[in-house]
Amino acid sequence: MEPTLTADLERILRKLDQADLINLLVDRISSSDLNSLLLKVFSEKTKTSSPNDLFKRYKNNRFVHPADVDVLLLKRLELDVLDIASKHSFSPIQLSPVAPLGCSSVLGTVDQNKAISALRGTEVVSDATNLLALHISKLLKSNDSNDKRDNFIRFSTTHRHVRAQFFGDAPGMLPHFHLFCMVTSGLDEGSYSFEKQSLWEHIKVYQNIFKTLFGSDIEIILSERSGYKDSAGLISRLIKHGNDLSMNVSVSRGEPNMENQYYKGLQFTLKTIIGETEYFIGDGGFVDWTQNMLGSRKERLLISAIGLDRLIL
Repeated sequence: MEPTLTADLERILRKLDQADLINLLVDRISSSDLNSLLLKVFSEKTKTSSPNDLFKRYKNNRFVHPADVDVLLLKRLELDVLDIASKHSFSPIQLSPVAPLGCSSVLGTVDQNKAISALRGTEVVSDATNLLALHISKLLKSNDSNDKRDNFIRFSTTHRHVRAQFFGDAPGMLPHFHLFCMVTSGLDEGSYSFEKQSLWEHIKVYQNIFKTLFGSDIEIILSERSGYKDSAGLISRLIKHGNDLSMNVSVSRGEPNMENQYYKGLQFTLKTIIGETEYFIGDGGFVDWTQNMLGSRKERLLISAIGLDRLIL
């Protein structure tokens, strides 16, 4: 399939008089050989740079500047949310700053250009839940998990994310930002048993976080997504289960969006009011990533995340 070329790429290929260069690099050499080639190109390019060139690149690159946040507040918030999650059986884990190349676009079907692609087969982490899913799949494949397979595997993390799209100058919309993430892995046991338990475990953690740290309540908005035979029925069962648990959380239904392929069955959006400010602070849902990586339709995975920087600005 012919790659789609932007005007800039067409201009570059004309300048090099190599109209088929991208196809050649994609189809004719291995990823390892491409990495070796690009490493050499960047090595030679940097040899021609002066300290002043480096400084100019720093000034002009929005991704490399420090964030305008209170670092001590952010670090305390990280520890607080991880501590609360750990009390709910979510094991904290420190992830690498980089993920395998294609982590977001292959698993989450996100445009690869929204991640910062790097060399040596990596990209800068733009969604820590992708990396957590990979880690869980590795544990399950190699039987390294201490959890029996009939139990859930739960991880939490805080991670600095970088996403390449431009968010504008709105408060809290930063080129790089901290997220608190949780992931739960389990198996389909019928009657939506995984879905019911895992969803309300995540919501319980968020309820605890916002009540303990900010004195605020949360509202959960459940929206239908494709990927389950009866998404509306799934949501109804989940709401009933929450009522049976006496969760005391406000739950509403959002607009269905069956075109959204990221989540399966449903997406939940987390809303809270702190002081006089309303935040749509995070979301989550079921994904098929472990199903696809492990080749088992019985695998189930729930992911969720909230933004941390916005809570201290």
